[in-house]
Amino acid sequence: MKEKKEGITAADRPILKNKSYLYLTEFFSGMSVMAVELGASRLLAPYFSSSQIVWTIIIGTIMIAMALGNIYGGRKVDKDPNPDKLYGRILLAAIWIALIPALGRYIIIGISALLVFTISTNFLVIAAFAACMIIFVFPLFLLGTVTPSLVKYTVDSLDDSGKIVGNLNAFNTVGSIIGTFVPTFISIPTVGTSITFLIFAGILIILAAIYFISSHIFPKKLPIALIIFILCCIFGHGNSFAFWQKHLTAEDESIYNYLQVSENDKQVILSTNVLFGVQSVYLKDRELTGMYYDYAMAAPYMAGIYENDRPLDVLILGMGTGTYATQCRRYFGQMNIEGVEIDQKITDLSHQYFQLPQDINVATYDGRAYLNALSSDHWKADSSYGTPDKKYDVIMVDAYQDITIPFQMSTVEFFTLVKAHLRANGIMVVNMNMRGISNADEKDGTLNAAGTDGSSKKDANITDYLADTISYVFPEVAIVDVDYSTNRELFAACSPGLLEHFRQNIALENDPELLQMMNKVESELRFYSAGNHIMTDDKAPVELLGMQVIDEIIRDEVSYYKKIYDEEGWTGLINEL
Repeated sequence: MKEKKEGITAADRPILKNKSYLYLTEFFSGMSVMAVELGASRLLAPYFSSSQIVWTIIIGTIMIAMALGNIYGGRKVDKDPNPDKLYGRILLAAIWIALIPALGRYIIIGISALLVFTISTNFLVIAAFAACMIIFVFPLFLLGTVTPSLVKYTVDSLDDSGKIVGNLNAFNTVGSIIGTFVPTFISIPTVGTSITFLIFAGILIILAAIYFISSHIFPKKLPIALIIFILCCIFGHGNSFAFWQKHLTAEDESIYNYLQVSENDKQVILSTNVLFGVQSVYLKDRELTGMYYDYAMAAPYMAGIYENDRPLDVLILGMGTGTYATQCRRYFGQMNIEGVEIDQKITDLSHQYFQLPQDINVATYDGRAYLNALSSDHWKADSSYGTPDKKYDVIMVDAYQDITIPFQMSTVEFFTLVKAHLRANGIMVVNMNMRGISNADEKDGTLNAAGTDGSSKKDANITDYLADTISYVFPEVAIVDVDYSTNRELFAACSPGLLEHFRQNIALENDPELLQMMNKVESELRFYSAGNHIMTDDKAPVELLGMQVIDEIIRDEVSYYKKIYDEEGWTGLINEL
């Protein structure tokens, strides 16, 4: 006989009478909210990056969902204090969370494909926000109803209301803390983002199931939830974010990145972002890559590689899989190369797939923190990876990964630190990977910063800001654009004479392929006349500047397909694809 639900309260459910299960509900609810938030960042990062903008969208969207859930939950429980409905909402939230790894990436790609043809600005913000709203708002809205409902069930009188509410908040907070640390340091690096979603969905399903079974209630939605969860465990636990690509050599996740290795007869490629670019490449025929690494090879010449009677000391901040290090060794022979890479899994891949020489030490560190540590007392006591206060001939900054630029490695303070670790004739080379459409103006072989000649008043882009900031620190700066890409290589010298050293040393080069490449760099190299767009640790708007360039890149990339869409609609576009 079906039980009547009207008038049921927490007192009618034995499992809730001592309030312990209510506190457990608050604990696991708080834990799941934070786990889903962190999982959201990992689900979105391969497509939209993990920049502060994306994090802001995730946090803001989730706070909206929780606030609306609090309001709805409070009003709902006042009208109907039936705890069955609360645990029903928890069960529904669990089902939705379990479906995220199975459907989430398809939703993201669908949203991106739709928006890329319909909007021309703020693509990153709009697409990420739309994805968050569709994928994450509903389950977190449901979990947002938990706290006001539990307050209703636990507070018996005004005499102990403060204590009860405080205890509930404490359990929620402790759960949130655990839900923060477990995904970041345990589940995501160990089993991946998809299984992390499934783990916490399973916890919520168990929480609801225990409630219903102990209350001798067997709603139809409980077996349905179990069936959906099992299906999601079978079909939704894959870790392939680039699901349309087949025969990948490797695909993995680390604490910091989504990692994808692809390979063909000619090259091995590492990508850490599905939609934007390649991070590292290894050419099996041991030739030049045709990418920005070839242009960056000019730095050792500028540092006087053939003028020195010793091997050059080179430091690479943002080692990746070691493309630049491998290439320098290949063409220049013995060089003392050290690397810094924050992601240990990328370093592991560099030895497994990208032939990084074993004698090149790679420190698992943040680039700026590494430079600071070189001078610290702790590092002097344990200099496993570098020599304290060491000076280098070349420091390459290649830490602007995909579409994410770490602000702490784009400021005056950072570049001052780099300069302090260069020798008197040292060279810093920076790979700026989002040059977009430059607003700078060239005159007599010198590239003037945006607006400095009195005729161009357009807003400067991210590369202009970086070049101006570097020019504030270094006395001589030159740049060259990389063909067929959005990359720009910047060379900064600690003392004047960059071009003279460059010409003198390439004149001594015997390798015809490399000499041809260096002659191309020399013909296209332009000195930079700085503006006043200076970034500091206090103010470095790299996210907003980067987003502007992303819009430019997307507009340029899809202009052909957008024209077809405008003229022939979806039918013409599908036929073209």
